[in-house]
Order: sequence, then C-alpha cells, then structure tokens
Amino acid sequence: QVQLVESGGGVVQAGGSLRLSCAASGHTFSNSAMGWFRQAPGKEREFVAAITRISGLIYYADFVKGRFTISRDNAKNTVYLQMNSLKPEDTAVYYCALHRSGSLATMNSYNYWGKGTQVTVSS
Repeated sequence: QVQLVESGGGVVQAGGSLRLSCAASGHTFSNSAMGWFRQAPGKEREFVAAITRISGLIYYADFVKGRFTISRDNAKNTVYLQMNSLKPEDTAVYYCALHRSGSLATMNSYNYWGKGTQVTVSS
C-alpha cells in the first residue's frame, strides 16, 4: 500500500524559510512524478510544484517561482519543497501527491496523497 508522509511544517515569520519533506513507501518511487499542493482555509486546494521521475522537468505555480524549489532523492524515496521568502499568504496545509497520469498541475492526475503538513507564516 502506498503511503506518503509529509513533514517539516511549522510556524515561521514572514521572510523566513522552511523545508518540507515527503517520504514515500509501498511504491517504486522513481517511476512516478511527484507534486506538492496546498490548501488555505476556505480555499480550494491548489498546485504548487511538480517534478518528473528523474528530475528532468520541474514545474511551479507562478506565485512560488523564484521562492520555492522542488527536488527529489530517489535513493531515499523522498521529495522536498524548499520554501524561501515566505509570505503570510503562503499559510496553508501542504500536501504531497504521487502522479498517475495527465497534467502535473491538476489534482485529478494524482492518485495518492499524504495527510498534509501545516505551514503558518506570521506577519
């Protein structure tokens, strides 16, 4: 059974940094693209970043370009999201997901999800 477990969330001041991790098990991790999404209170879940299975292609939502970096370590079955220059509007629960097929920016393209990790950015 596939399991995705996020970690690294917390409370940080605006301008600070956090590094999220997502550890995968029960699946050949290197065979799949991985994505990060987030959901703020009262808002729909939205795409943040995605990385293809051998890190050949990386995609970001416009609102995180230049601030967030997605990476993966296939030997550790882990995908990361380095978040710098955090803003209060980045406050959300961040989810990692395992891609099945289709657009990397679309939730329906992912078939396994973690339970999320809370990121709170104070002003």
